[in-house]
Amino acid sequence: MGDTYKNGRILVKIQLTISALLIPSLCLGMTACSSLPVSHCLPGEKLEFQESLYFGTGKPDGVVTAEEWNQFLDTIVTPHFPEGLTVVSASGQWQSSSGEIVKEASYVLTLIHADTEENELAITEISNEYKTQFQQEAVLRVKNSTCVSY
Repeated sequence: MGDTYKNGRILVKIQLTISALLIPSLCLGMTACSSLPVSHCLPGEKLEFQESLYFGTGKPDGVVTAEEWNQFLDTIVTPHFPEGLTVVSASGQWQSSSGEIVKEASYVLTLIHADTEENELAITEISNEYKTQFQQEAVLRVKNSTCVSY
């Protein structure tokens, strides 16, 4: 019994030592893998922000047509970002507020811009207008800092 207790205590000490060494290493590793904001750029580059907005096309009375999407781009998006944008047709899925998995065609709009209040308001307006105009529950927005050069 004494040896079993002693061996158990040794095992606990070994486990605690391994945990003490392993947990900080794992935390450091996970931090290194996470996306860190860019704080400075190389000469010839400039710090800007890349926005990806995900627009579903399903709506209660059908789908957002290509013509409706292009009209939305021309009248709502382009006036705010005439410098340029990229649109990719995609397909995706999401979970509605009722728990239903919804699969639908979508558009991914990518913008590169300075981090200004004007641009922030413009992107919020674009998202809100799309949700209102096409009866959408949400528009997914992903924002990352990045270095760009032309």
